[in-house]
Amino acid sequence: MDDRIPHLILHDALLIGVCLFLAGSWLLGLSQTMNQLIAFRALQGLGAGGIFPVALATVGDLFDARERGKYQGLFGATFGLSFLLGPFIGGWFTEHISWHWIFYVNIPVGAAALVALARLLPNRRLEAARARDLDYFGIILFVAAAVPLLIGLTQKGEVDASTGLPYGWDSPGVAGPIAASAVLLLLFILVEARAKHPIIPLDLFRNRDYSLSMAASLVFGISVVSAALFMPRFYQTVRGISATASGYYIWPLFVGMMGSSAGCGVLISRTGLYKWLFSGSAVILLVGGYLMTGLTVSTPDWALWPWMLMLGVGVGPGVAGFTVVVQSLVPPHRIGVATGTLTVVRQLGIVVGLAITGTLFATTFQSRLGPSLASAGVPPALTSALSQYSVALQSVGNGSGLLQRVLPAAERHLLPQIVAGANAAFTDAIAATFWITIATGTAALLLTFALRNSELRHDKLAGSGKCS
Repeated sequence: MDDRIPHLILHDALLIGVCLFLAGSWLLGLSQTMNQLIAFRALQGLGAGGIFPVALATVGDLFDARERGKYQGLFGATFGLSFLLGPFIGGWFTEHISWHWIFYVNIPVGAAALVALARLLPNRRLEAARARDLDYFGIILFVAAAVPLLIGLTQKGEVDASTGLPYGWDSPGVAGPIAASAVLLLLFILVEARAKHPIIPLDLFRNRDYSLSMAASLVFGISVVSAALFMPRFYQTVRGISATASGYYIWPLFVGMMGSSAGCGVLISRTGLYKWLFSGSAVILLVGGYLMTGLTVSTPDWALWPWMLMLGVGVGPGVAGFTVVVQSLVPPHRIGVATGTLTVVRQLGIVVGLAITGTLFATTFQSRLGPSLASAGVPPALTSALSQYSVALQSVGNGSGLLQRVLPAAERHLLPQIVAGANAAFTDAIAATFWITIATGTAALLLTFALRNSELRHDKLAGSGKCS
């Protein structure tokens, strides 16, 4: 296969990505229907999907292997910072002005980035760009394989209205899409093996450390889902914290991610070593995940915050570090495609992790609801009747409006017990999801142990413009 693939220079690709993102943001702010919101969100996502991997590839183009560490670490820290600032800004605009303005906030920031990129980013063109060289068939097949997989996994987490139980793996709405995805994925692999310029070059996976890094990045992405997704819900439902404020009660998670990501990048730049940084972070991740399995309704914040901090510290190095490793394992002109593949793998891990974690949560909540209600003193007959409201009971929290409507007047004195039982089942279900963190953290530890203990070195290829 010819490695010298014609390409858009990074300068142009970033400008196009930012413009698409800004256009999508502007249209989202104007949207009036759900269909418009979905369509414009897709346009915004197209721009964002171009910005993220291309920005990471730009670092690989401008700096050598040792220098990339500290800059990729800053990317990871910025990622964590956005999780801290995003809920506050979005919540404030939603509560005080309008949700439309959430999207307008992107425009001045994006416009400033656009001007900075246009003026400061080197504009080198060594090879002509040709649109016909894109692997259109591969792109279509990859999307066609990913969508039914996500639909099937998401459906697994839903509850069958006729039975009140989560859909099983053998349900047509679950098994059908997943089977279709498997067939399309196999077809995608066959097509990529023969494509002239594949979007995911399979030959790169012949490098052992490249394959291990991709797999480790995937499982690191899955491991943080439980904390990022369910801990804000824990604070909203069990502790009665507002949706906006709940994001700030998990601040240790993102502070840990920011600090360890930036610190890992600096250490990689100074030492050139990375294997034991990843393995050490996986151990910390495992300890934090194990502690979180002990979550209860009465667990105090002073205990939860160190646990979440450990999770963030454990995940942070994987956010930036594997980008540095993957970029060092491929020729300079393939940094772009390798970085894009890593981004796809990482995002796929997060999305699949969301589906799997949601499924485990729903299943555990359903199984724990009855015993928890019984332990709280709810009569067996009422416990059975409440099972049909299992989805609603996942968010009953301290507000019992739904129960006020559905409970007979003679049984409304049991509201405190019902709320207590539902919250206990909810907390048990969240605690159970951290076993996924333990499983993926163990996989991450084994994968990082298998990496070669190589040392990144300064080279003379950085900044040559040979990037894809």
